[in-house]
Amino acid sequence: MTLSVKLENFEGPLDLLLHLIDINKFNIFDIPIVEITDQYMEYIRSMEDRDLNTMSEFLVMAATLLEIKARMLLPAEVDEEGEELDPREELVQKLLEYKMYKYMAAELKDRMIVAERAFYKDPTIPEEVAAYEQPVDLEELVGDLTLRRLNQIFQNVMRRQNEKIDPIRSKFGKIEQEEISLDERISELRLYAEEHASFCFSGLLEQQKGRIQVIVTFLAVLELMKTGELQAFQEHSFGEIRLRRNS
Repeated sequence: MTLSVKLENFEGPLDLLLHLIDINKFNIFDIPIVEITDQYMEYIRSMEDRDLNTMSEFLVMAATLLEIKARMLLPAEVDEEGEELDPREELVQKLLEYKMYKYMAAELKDRMIVAERAFYKDPTIPEEVAAYEQPVDLEELVGDLTLRRLNQIFQNVMRRQNEKIDPIRSKFGKIEQEEISLDERISELRLYAEEHASFCFSGLLEQQKGRIQVIVTFLAVLELMKTGELQAFQEHSFGEIRLRRNS
């Protein structure tokens, strides 16, 4: 069977073999080695480019095809398990790998073409929109933060109060002092605030002698803050919470 091949520039001998297989609709897993070799050799003889570097690659493949052709004329070789060896197996694997890489290259090229059609523009935001800042209610923000921080300090002091309890002596009988009322503690705090320009909230709680006094003092501070008589503040970010009397 003779084939008229229009001369093209192929990237290598594997590219030429795939071209011959495609136009003849050969099964790549069952290549008719005689026909493909004849067509391949015809192309070699028709090549216009006689550059030695280019020709050498095609000549090596021609020698490989002739070797495979000769081996297929001989009795079949068998492996250790008694199965016949196909002289075309190595060539088929190379063709499959090359075909896969060729398709991947074509896919990447298509994606590059699509990417070249995409255009981007820098954002054009009006100055008044770019300069806009969301208004912040500082009193609400600081107030929530202060209240949360006060509660954290209270919980820490209560935890330390529990750690002071002797697990053995706590089971003995004890003399309980008269509990102070919330109204009495508020009055005492008013006097304390008049005598001190400012004072540390955690230090105030730690001065108390028991859990009940800590709780009542904490409630008294909250009540005076609610009525506006006391104000909580921080001298610097993440600093101690301090209290002072509002003028």
